[in-house]
Amino acid sequence: MVKQRTILREVAVRGRAVHTGQEVLLRLRPAEEGAGICFHRVDLPGKPELRPDIGNVGDLVRCTTLAAGDVRIHTVEHLLAALHGLGVDNVHVDIDGCEPPILDGSAREFANLLQQAEIVEQAAERNYFILQRPVSVVEGNRSLLAVPYDGLKITCTFADDRGNYAQHLSIDIFPDTFLGHIAPARTFTFYEDIEPLLNRGKLQGGSLESAIVIKGDQLLSKEPLRFSDEFVRHKILDILGDLTLLGLPLKAHVIAIRPGHSLNAKLVRAIRQSEERAGQNLPLIMASERTESVLNVRQIANLLPHRYPFFLVDKVLTVDDERLVAIKNVTINEPFFQGHFPGRPILPGVLQLEAMAQAAGVLMLRQAEGAGKLAFLMSCDRVKFRRVVEPGDQLRIEIQLLKSRGRRIAVAEGVCKVDGQVVSSATLMFTLVDDAIE
Repeated sequence: MVKQRTILREVAVRGRAVHTGQEVLLRLRPAEEGAGICFHRVDLPGKPELRPDIGNVGDLVRCTTLAAGDVRIHTVEHLLAALHGLGVDNVHVDIDGCEPPILDGSAREFANLLQQAEIVEQAAERNYFILQRPVSVVEGNRSLLAVPYDGLKITCTFADDRGNYAQHLSIDIFPDTFLGHIAPARTFTFYEDIEPLLNRGKLQGGSLESAIVIKGDQLLSKEPLRFSDEFVRHKILDILGDLTLLGLPLKAHVIAIRPGHSLNAKLVRAIRQSEERAGQNLPLIMASERTESVLNVRQIANLLPHRYPFFLVDKVLTVDDERLVAIKNVTINEPFFQGHFPGRPILPGVLQLEAMAQAAGVLMLRQAEGAGKLAFLMSCDRVKFRRVVEPGDQLRIEIQLLKSRGRRIAVAEGVCKVDGQVVSSATLMFTLVDDAIE
């Protein structure tokens, strides 16, 4: 029988946050049985709480962000990986900023901090999420698969877009294997990604002391690689951290090909859905804990200038800084069906394209730099229409941000689906302009 665990004494660490550049004090305190992991923003009135749960996920661009209303904590994955890897179930995390310190870019210093605090068993038995059936998620050439397994095993393959630095590792996760083989692996980035991230307000506290920079065939770092396959080990570290969003320790074999925070979160959501079908008892997410990941038609209208009869996004199902999923309900009441075509109403392909453009506009306009702006479509490429869309269909619009140039121009890939089948797709370029009429 495995018992729940917490820490014996308070410990603290101070350092600079990688994305905001703030100096932050982070303190870990013991917690009672069943308390779970609870973050406290002690710098804000009322010291609001945030829990690592898939219902409390915000930004997933190069980090995992917890969000509830206006309260956010960015880049929690390294600390969560240390807690997960060392089997700490219950702990209070006090933080006087919106992001933990990056330290050396790995989970090693967090793991050392937990060991200083002395991890102790509690009386209550630990509960697990035991996977009953395979669960998989796919995004292009990236995928995650979880299959039933008596323990936690992660098999991961990493490679960049050019196929360089291909690395592979399979490891069973125990406290000792985590400490020796995963915790020391540092975060990394590609040199050409640094400027766009800086333009988006990220990496303000980044340095070669807290990350490895890959520049062509060169590796820039303050110290040599800690492992010959350090990149894939850090990917496993990130998976471990993101799996805490499930709410219970997972028993499964996770097989990952080119994973990332967005895809990791997508797997956790899929496992949650499998839990509902299997009848397992995971913590429920109360409506008050939900974040802005769902936008209704009124919220969308606050972002877009479009109105009837040219308002083509009814609801946003999920959204982060790089990806959005929305729906458009196609009804026989649409005015264009009178002439397109009489006796055989079909949704015009150009309106499917416009729906993708509007959804992409929502993705950009909801970000801080989109305030007071309009999103103008500049060009369309690789446009394809694969099947007709008729009254009664529900159009699922999926947008993936491919790249952005500064804060004004972006390229996105759009796909429309009906009943899981692709009906149209396009690559869209659009720009943000000031919302002002002379």
